[in-house]
Amino acid sequence: MTRIAGQRVVVTGAGGPMGRAVARRLVAAGAGALALTDISAARLAETAAQLAAEHPALRIETLRGDVTGAAEAAAFAAMVLERLGGADVLVNTVGGIRSSRLYTPFLEMDEAQFRATFDLNLMGNFHLIRAFAPGMLERGLGRVVNFATVVFGGEAGQADYAAAKAAIASLTRSLAAELAPAVTVNAVAPGLTRTSVTQNMPEAEAARLTALAFHRRMAEPEEIAEAVAFFASDAARFVTGEIMAVSGGIHPHL
Repeated sequence: MTRIAGQRVVVTGAGGPMGRAVARRLVAAGAGALALTDISAARLAETAAQLAAEHPALRIETLRGDVTGAAEAAAFAAMVLERLGGADVLVNTVGGIRSSRLYTPFLEMDEAQFRATFDLNLMGNFHLIRAFAPGMLERGLGRVVNFATVVFGGEAGQADYAAAKAAIASLTRSLAAELAPAVTVNAVAPGLTRTSVTQNMPEAEAARLTALAFHRRMAEPEEIAEAVAFFASDAARFVTGEIMAVSGGIHPHL
């Protein structure tokens, strides 16, 4: 049963559809306190207000920040450590594509985009795992959930994004080995999911991509959040180093 009763949960990117769905699902699983951050103060406030309305007794701490940067990640981690005493569950939701185009041919991609995509998808994980893992190890318990993607094995037009998410998959395996047995480290690998990125996708492109899935549709953020809740729970206490595709049947591979 996916229960995390009383645990202190940290969710990054909590203002977006995915982060918000994850936060709501972990509260439903019994989270005792939430620490949320997002680069958008308005979206973060909206998530916090929604959760507070649904769960008036729930303790919610928020701080607007860009966790891909060392200083803002440190400020957020310091707030969590001061107000909650640490984190039992860390969900690194921040990631995406640093371009106005969903697909950019590699030979048209400049160095700035390539570096920015890696920073967006990796550096928040780097900063916050380093911040919270020591406390998890000291207490002898912790859950880290990262976000890869079903295309981490490579995708034409997404060389930057696919490579960055392959790095997340590799990081997940490496840290699972380093932090075991006290801390489990796993990743979800979503397929095409209904988020703010896909809302503006051309209809023909959306149809092409959903046709690849056995279910012939996009995932809902809430469906991805179910996998996160499993990894965060005691039901997954003997599961670590796994990359779980939540993709309607699309199989990630190298």
